[in-house]
Amino acid sequence: MGKSLKEVAEQLKKANKRVQLIYAFNGTGKTRLSREFKKLVPPKNNNDEDESRHSELFNKKILYYSAFTEDLFYWDNDLESDTEPKLKIQPNAFTKWVFQDQGQDRNVITNFQRYTNEKLTPHFNNEYTKEENGYKIQVPAFTEVTFSFERGNELSDTSIKISKGEESNFVWSIFYTLFHQVIEVLNIADTSERETEVFNNLEYVFVDDPVSSLDENHLIELAVDLAELIKSSQSDLKFIITTHNPLFFNVLSNEFNNKHKSGYKSKHHQKYRLEKLEDGNFSLIDQAKDSPFSYHLYLLSELDKVITTGDIKKYHFNFIRNILEKTSTFLGYNEWKELLPNEAEGSREAYYNRIINLSSHSKHAGEETSILTDADKRVLGYLVNKFNEMYKFKNNAEQQSNAQETE
Repeated sequence: MGKSLKEVAEQLKKANKRVQLIYAFNGTGKTRLSREFKKLVPPKNNNDEDESRHSELFNKKILYYSAFTEDLFYWDNDLESDTEPKLKIQPNAFTKWVFQDQGQDRNVITNFQRYTNEKLTPHFNNEYTKEENGYKIQVPAFTEVTFSFERGNELSDTSIKISKGEESNFVWSIFYTLFHQVIEVLNIADTSERETEVFNNLEYVFVDDPVSSLDENHLIELAVDLAELIKSSQSDLKFIITTHNPLFFNVLSNEFNNKHKSGYKSKHHQKYRLEKLEDGNFSLIDQAKDSPFSYHLYLLSELDKVITTGDIKKYHFNFIRNILEKTSTFLGYNEWKELLPNEAEGSREAYYNRIINLSSHSKHAGEETSILTDADKRVLGYLVNKFNEMYKFKNNAEQQSNAQETE
């Protein structure tokens, strides 16, 4: 028997799982589901007059990201007045905390560039006064954003209007930066030792389709990062993620199947498929016993492609690490580094350390870089070719050749 979205939301709330992952086609009702769930988690009724708790975030029990989050941002591009296009931010608790209270603008920029382009740079306004209709208006800091494309050699395209997809990534980067801080703060068990009390009442994080405009490479990277962040959580915070993208669902599903040093285990997550029935009701189908969508061959195909073209980036080391982790689990190895070649004494450990260093991401924004040395690129090429050889995977060119021969 089908359920209403409210009943589906109630089912999710009653589930005793740290992570719930939901796949559904576009138009099924994922965003409406997130709104129904939000209604089930009312803000804390706080009568405490302590000024240190006078933050809009203190009363919240749920952090919520969806297409509606983007409504907090809008373009002021009055080209008739010859003004530069600006992305304006409506007053809200999230951006106020991230920018004004915590000064996280540098980390927002880094996260944004990570999933778009390292040369596409946001610039936040300082407080200033402007005249409008004969009145002087005070514009607060961090309420306007302009963008430039840095070309090197001190040249740049300034005041450009970014695409809708890039805008969505920018909004996600703000949320993700806040999300990262929430988990770090709540991981401190003793509330008196936390740097802030603002997140003490949080119970849920609901993320609705953050990847609608990402290319596949960045999509995989975001999924791995998001899963790692969630698994690092040691508090009682619960997470619900919905997506229409099968690759994103697949990567997250595989990542959540892996245990974590924080104590996270695969049993802590549940995956579903949300279907809309002909009568307008919904069915939340348990996917626990179903195999996730396959993507390992896709990753290998992408690695073969970039090795051929030479367009190797730092995130490609995430790909090879992901493949090694899943293959080691399948083959029954205790550690994925056991799959690495060991042609000389200490070489396996050297390869392992290089992959770890290049597939891990610095906590500090200024330390992150996507630039690889020629030696790093050669190592990746060698490891991928050796992996294909040792474990009998055909590379992309061979697959295409065989396919043509059978046609």
